[in-house]
Amino acid sequence: MKILNLYAGLGGNRKLWPGHCDVTAVELDPKIAKVYQKLNPNDKVIVGDAHKYLLEHFSEFDLIWSSPPCQSHTKMIRSGRNRKPRFPNMSLYEEILFLKYNFNGKWVVENVKPYYEPFLNPKEIGRHLIWSNCNISNFNQKNIPGFIIKCNSSGAEQLKQWLGLNYSGNIYYNGNHDPAQVLRNCVHPNMGLHIFKELAKWDEETNQ
Repeated sequence: MKILNLYAGLGGNRKLWPGHCDVTAVELDPKIAKVYQKLNPNDKVIVGDAHKYLLEHFSEFDLIWSSPPCQSHTKMIRSGRNRKPRFPNMSLYEEILFLKYNFNGKWVVENVKPYYEPFLNPKEIGRHLIWSNCNISNFNQKNIPGFIIKCNSSGAEQLKQWLGLNYSGNIYYNGNHDPAQVLRNCVHPNMGLHIFKELAKWDEETNQ
């Protein structure tokens, strides 16, 4: 099974997938991509624009997982006195529509619960919204206490343990000063495995 893992980040979603999977991961940030490659040495890692890569290479894969950037959709963007209004990044919905009408394999798009009423009928699973052409069953993965307010090096180390993603030092995502953000962006490996199994189950049932 050839899998495309878009906006791969540190690879929390991918951590527990079977070792024989043929995975191509696309991540824009070279520092993050370097850690992903170290944690997943057998994956093909591409440093580049995941949105563009999807458009150009989607037909080469059997399963596509996409986790577009969530920062412009999250409720946190509406809090705090110094928050400036910004447009939500609509590439999230572009990809859902693109996959729905153009991709013949199994696909899933994951994002956060937004500050607005979401479009295109997602399924809510834990802290995630899931769009897919398969029926993904519910799954209860409890958050680490204080998940959203872990914003320093100590919090980053706790999140590393919770996710089972072990790397040294800190990564500051997109030029900010929060070493835990790149970890808060991760899908927990247990959730990633659950969704992977659901997609694989639907693939087996379809091909019977």
